[in-house]
Amino acid sequence: MGAKALLFFALLSFSAVSVRQAFAENEEDPGLVMNFYKDTCPQAEDIIKEQVKLLYKRHKNTAFSWLRNIFHDCAVQSCDASLLLDSTRRTLSEKETDRSFGLRNFRYLDEIKEAVERECPGVVSCADILVLSGRDGIVALGGPHIPLKTGRRDGRKSRADVIEEYLPDHNESISVVLDRFASMGIDTPGLVALLGAHSVGRTHCVKLVHRLYPEVDPALNPDHVEHMLYKCPDAIPDPKAVQYVRNDRGTPMVLDNNYYRNILDNKGLLLVDHQLATDKRTKPYVKKMAKSQDYFFKEFSRAITLLSENNPLTGTKGEIRKQCTVANKHH
Repeated sequence: MGAKALLFFALLSFSAVSVRQAFAENEEDPGLVMNFYKDTCPQAEDIIKEQVKLLYKRHKNTAFSWLRNIFHDCAVQSCDASLLLDSTRRTLSEKETDRSFGLRNFRYLDEIKEAVERECPGVVSCADILVLSGRDGIVALGGPHIPLKTGRRDGRKSRADVIEEYLPDHNESISVVLDRFASMGIDTPGLVALLGAHSVGRTHCVKLVHRLYPEVDPALNPDHVEHMLYKCPDAIPDPKAVQYVRNDRGTPMVLDNNYYRNILDNKGLLLVDHQLATDKRTKPYVKKMAKSQDYFFKEFSRAITLLSENNPLTGTKGEIRKQCTVANKHH
């Protein structure tokens, strides 16, 4: 057999091995897919949906928390439920950082996890529960149903030390906010739509008194200022006191496009809301979403999908936590 023929067979067997390896790796790690648990825990998504409905009936504001969780977990390096880990002797929890101020209701995620564990122990990740409860929370608030893939696995460490590099603060310039989202593949209309989540829930006075004291920000609508001052009477509010302003006084419990009409009317509570309505890069989309709820929902669904697929752990990476607040013990 000639040298050329030998080389040909060598290449052939090499490519067969590499195809086999690639296939084996793909078999282990299909990445995120629709209905990932269809064989291992077919009821998983229904259990999560039922739990979200039950908990929402009892505590309406849980839905805001579930929606915020997607942003606070997935925007920080990876959608891996690192947000849910409690502090340890060595590491601070992301929940306890300044960027997570006002995040609440984590105990209800534990209830959902327990319900899923009763049905299929050790199968469904906290990262998927976090994302799916957020999705079902959006529906509870009157938002669109967004088909999301599953198959995320749980990270083992808090990302509190890098949180500020990823999560923009509400006082950052719109340029910084656009850059942070662009790095996750979320474009300008996607960002404008995601901030539409400010159409529900409330803002603590701590986060907005700088627009009221020592003098009122002249950009604020004077009709709205009166209400804000009534709700936030102290220049230095007690962070533990329940002092807040509803993000949208008209439909505070409904995820809708009212937010865009409010910010065009200078009733945005946070600086980022005000900038969104005035910056030439974002204003055209704000106007379009103020006019069309369908357009808002379409862009919102697309942006939530991208956020939920940001750099997940899949296949054999990470683990399936037994409890969402602590990484598994490795003996």
